[in-house]
Amino acid sequence: AREILAWLVGQGVKAVVVACNTATAHALEELRHISPVPVLGVIEPGARAAARESSAGRVGVIGTAGTITSGAYRKALLSVRSTLQVTEQACPLLVPFVEEGWLTHPATRLVVEEYLAPLQAAKVDTLVLGCTHYPLLKPLFADVMGSQVRLIDSAEETARELAVTLERTELSARPGTASPRQRWAATDDVARFARVGAVFMGEAPSAVELVTLEADHAVS
Repeated sequence: AREILAWLVGQGVKAVVVACNTATAHALEELRHISPVPVLGVIEPGARAAARESSAGRVGVIGTAGTITSGAYRKALLSVRSTLQVTEQACPLLVPFVEEGWLTHPATRLVVEEYLAPLQAAKVDTLVLGCTHYPLLKPLFADVMGSQVRLIDSAEETARELAVTLERTELSARPGTASPRQRWAATDDVARFARVGAVFMGEAPSAVELVTLEADHAVS
């Protein structure tokens, strides 16, 4: 994560979003400490939204094993609303299903039903999708959990917080002053990155650069 931050800062970025729940859980504080630009993670915005939206005070969190075992979501949720009942569930099989494009596959549904059973038993009224891949399965989660359960997409909440942060720090681009563009870079297997990216965006990225990170991860 430090090496990635150093590369991004070297490209002249004005802010960085750690768009991975596991990396946010384990590296965010250090990245914020060494970064010369604002760094946002995805856990705190999602936790704040879930604490705000939960009427019964029973919140579920699903994520990778690394995210769940870190306890980062539980800590963030209870720091906002200490009376919450938090039920967490690691879902390690879901990322491969999403990357294969198996969004409506019967096998995916069976696995989702198995993973969500403890959250249904806990009668959660709000479910945090604590992995960047999970929003692609939102229709399936909604169908299994029912319309009474509010789904919180940490990515959407983080995007809103980024907009507020850029405005507050006077880093927002003004209309007519710049032309937005997308640039894609990967540290390994650009073909796979493009294939998985197409699942997320509905079309493959136009071009993906292969980046070799430096072992010296100092941020200047």
